[in-house]
Amino acid sequence: MATEPARRPSRRVLVPAVSGPFLRPAGPVRTFAGDTMGTGWSVKLAGRPDVTDAAIEAAIRQALDGVIAEMSGWNPASDLVRYNRAPPGTWHALPDGFLAVLRCALRIAELSEGAFDPTLGALVESWGFGPSGPIAGFPEPAALDGHRRACFWRGLRLESRSLFQPGGLSLDLSGIAKGFAVDQVAAALRGLGLSSVLVEIGGELRGEGVKPDLSPWWVALEQPPGTVGLPETLVALHGLSVATSGDYRRVREVGGRLMSHTIDPATGAPTNSALASVSVLHESCMEADAWATALTVLGPDKAMQVAARHGIAAHFLLREGGGFREMCSPALEALS
Repeated sequence: MATEPARRPSRRVLVPAVSGPFLRPAGPVRTFAGDTMGTGWSVKLAGRPDVTDAAIEAAIRQALDGVIAEMSGWNPASDLVRYNRAPPGTWHALPDGFLAVLRCALRIAELSEGAFDPTLGALVESWGFGPSGPIAGFPEPAALDGHRRACFWRGLRLESRSLFQPGGLSLDLSGIAKGFAVDQVAAALRGLGLSSVLVEIGGELRGEGVKPDLSPWWVALEQPPGTVGLPETLVALHGLSVATSGDYRRVREVGGRLMSHTIDPATGAPTNSALASVSVLHESCMEADAWATALTVLGPDKAMQVAARHGIAAHFLLREGGGFREMCSPALEALS
């Protein structure tokens, strides 16, 4: 007797391995929101009703302002901009956050075989995605060639806490700093004794603890506009972060072509593959953010190989035949 084909699941649920029991946080869930880094942020938290809203907002703002002061390419007084504009042959002592992010960026550059490269500042600017804003048309090929030669993460000289500026080297940490900011906000809230929080900045999230009803912080993995027929993927963010890189984020149109802000270091141009989005789950939002960018640059086949090799929990959506197809790395499948 013929059997009916299995129905496609309408929802996938991912739950990390956690240890309990969990303490029920006191009081209702409180919500905070604002703007930062050209996007929005939001925080949901429970517990410590004795900690005032004003104290919470001050801690969040201090954490965000600290990241901007160190690593924003749009803040002319930031440590990153001062480094990028520094004369050749100079050394620059890096503050703690900047140093931690750069070390992480270089490690993921190594593991991703250069797909993540923190030295792409000049190329990002040339394509109209930097602080100077959009450009008309395409950049000049000669200028792009010069910028490509200047972009080489292996050439960075980082000794102890100091970074060497050889001249013309421009860092861009936008593919990792937002995730780091999420981690910093979560850490600031832990410092206030708040252990049940959900932090979000521009779609990158981190969840800790549980809600007053003892349920986890559930979030749905982001999907590109127009996605239909694919199962929704829900994740329990308990000591876990998620970051998404998509070709529909921060795009601009030139000559009828939509170009993504993610630059491929191998070509010096915006990425151009079937990958529509990559979501990465990791304990660190900083690492999730950087890996999402790296896997996007690698393209579907190589990205799956790298994710499997390094145990990265990654969810891929590919544009295919006018629709979408999904792939999941082994580490992500293990969570379901």
